[in-house]
Amino acid sequence: MNLKQLLEFAINKENFMSIDDYLGFALSYLEFIKTNLQAVIVSQNENHYRFFQYKEEGTFNVTRPINSRLMLGFEDFEQCKNHFQYLLKNIKNDRLKTTENRTLLNSLVYTAQQSIGATLDALPAKKSNTARKINGDLFERFIRLIISDIGIEVREAHRSIPVKVNDEVLFKMNYQHDL
Repeated sequence: MNLKQLLEFAINKENFMSIDDYLGFALSYLEFIKTNLQAVIVSQNENHYRFFQYKEEGTFNVTRPINSRLMLGFEDFEQCKNHFQYLLKNIKNDRLKTTENRTLLNSLVYTAQQSIGATLDALPAKKSNTARKINGDLFERFIRLIISDIGIEVREAHRSIPVKVNDEVLFKMNYQHDL
């Protein structure tokens, strides 16, 4: 995929309905950045943070900071994604509770989510709020899918909270609890 195709895919939330959708997108993004960046900028103060700069097709935009200690490359991600899914299915198995597996879970979730966020960073500056909203919504959905996949029921709740002043209810404020 090129950057335009990645962006078109990422802005359509319906493209992310399963864990496989997130993992597949991350692989496409990781393959893209192997050879299609203008530059990788290393943070001066914290050198494990990188910023990806897109070429002209991404209007030379620079991404959010990417933690290189967590962000996997294409080959590592491809190699680990099946084990990630195995771990989710067997999360209650005590023998799988290792530092290595915890690191793998964290890195795969981080890489999958940052792939979406970094792609959305290629949107024009006037769409930065839209990018943040999409990214946040997709992160919530990803976590919900993961929690559900490990066997925990996930449901939303809506509450109407009364707002009182001097013991008088002035109005009710709606509150949505996503997880």
